[in-house]
Amino acid sequence: MKGLKKRIRAFTLVELIVTIAVAAILIIIAAPSFTAFYENARSDAAIRNIQQSLQLARNQAISYGVVVTVCPLNGNTCGTDWRNGFSVFIDNGTLATIDSTNGVDDKVIKVIDAFNSNDFVSYDENSISFSPDGLTTGALTSGRISYCPGSKSNENTKTIEIIRSGKIRFAGTATSCS
Repeated sequence: MKGLKKRIRAFTLVELIVTIAVAAILIIIAAPSFTAFYENARSDAAIRNIQQSLQLARNQAISYGVVVTVCPLNGNTCGTDWRNGFSVFIDNGTLATIDSTNGVDDKVIKVIDAFNSNDFVSYDENSISFSPDGLTTGALTSGRISYCPGSKSNENTKTIEIIRSGKIRFAGTATSCS
């Protein structure tokens, strides 16, 4: 029994430090690409949410024969800060205002919560309204809603274009949120 020595298998301190150093270097190199990936995914999800809400508004207008408005509400009227979220509502009375006309109240269909506080959403108008025939109402001939993650000019900016006929599509060229 003299020849049997119990041998302990483990990492040495030097091996452990080298492994941690290599892992740290790999994380430092990979972190910026994860940020860009996260911004792209966040931008894509947000712009699809906006697009689906606009399509819902247009479909509701056509299906129920009413005017439906999409806008960032500030109290009962449409505001201008799309970053804080927006609402889709049946607009029976004064356009871009939740009110009651001839005893018929406007009805909120959907509410979209605020977007990421570091991101920007831009649109030239304070509201988008769809008439019962699916066309946009008012002076809007075409418009673009842009979602910019992190800064007003980001390579991961996504844009939706709305044209007078009510067609909603993803724009091929990215713009900024200025």
